[in-house]
Amino acid sequence: MLSSSVSILLLTWNSAAYLPRCLRCLQDQTFKNFEVVIIDNGSTDGCVDGIESRWPGLSLRVVRLSQNTGFTAGNNLGARLATGEWLALLNTDAFPEPTWLENLLRAVRHSQQYSFFASRQVSAIDSSLLDGDGDAYHVSGLAWRWGLGYPVNSRGLENREVFGACAAAALYKRDIFLQVGGFDEDLFSYLEDVDLSFRLRLMGHRCLYVADAVVYHIASASLGIASDFAIYHANRNLVWIWLRNMPGHLFWRFLPQHLLANLIYIGYYLLRGRGRVLIRSKLDAARGLRRALEKRRQTQCQRVASDAEILTSMEHGWFEPYNRGVELRRALKKI
Repeated sequence: MLSSSVSILLLTWNSAAYLPRCLRCLQDQTFKNFEVVIIDNGSTDGCVDGIESRWPGLSLRVVRLSQNTGFTAGNNLGARLATGEWLALLNTDAFPEPTWLENLLRAVRHSQQYSFFASRQVSAIDSSLLDGDGDAYHVSGLAWRWGLGYPVNSRGLENREVFGACAAAALYKRDIFLQVGGFDEDLFSYLEDVDLSFRLRLMGHRCLYVADAVVYHIASASLGIASDFAIYHANRNLVWIWLRNMPGHLFWRFLPQHLLANLIYIGYYLLRGRGRVLIRSKLDAARGLRRALEKRRQTQCQRVASDAEILTSMEHGWFEPYNRGVELRRALKKI
């Protein structure tokens, strides 16, 4: 019997093209003990107008904000308003299979050593390809989604532990999410789920990828994968995340790799005529170093996981993230 209650957090921002399909998928869930908390981030396309009356079969709570507060602040507000034991974060451009919640909660019941859970993401544009099967984090500060662009039958077919969960479709114990402070609102958007996963791991929590919890996802439907907005926030945020979270002697051990990664990405985007946005992201990251280091002191004082435990959860090879980058660019051409 799956009796746990769930609050599904849907953050909307001009989501009229995707929200109805997402809500239909939620209405069809085989597990029914959930509420849907919709935080509208100042949409101008009417995506939440009259939504309560249009979906009477769902337990909907809608909060309308006057401006876009970002993925981080919007979901944090939803988490505070939620009443469920578990928080299921779902993008409006992610469309879960009917058994998505049921299978996540079955994994909760059978794998109680885990506190948060990642879904199997399949491309909603080409269902023969994966959109991801859990998040990886490299000691340099670079991160990626395992399996992105791979054929669906080639990997991600079994449950396994991963570094973290992509927040496009993830499940967190609500009290733990709130205990660590939720998402870092300074990040606004991009890699905020990686940062949350890192802080949860520092507190001794672990993440399980659930192979039969399937959603179909349109990656970066709102803002674009290679937009200036995405490039800026991802490259600024990866610096703050690494500085805040990399523990103990690992900070000094892997600082050369972190610096090299930043230089490589600056060079990469300079060669492609996108250097201005990269340099701006790094300058703004530098301006925020004092605040990031203040957060580091608090985070590291509270951590319970050892350096060895954290290192085991991360990827290490000097060239691995760059090989993954090549694979990612090939994958994005397919999707």
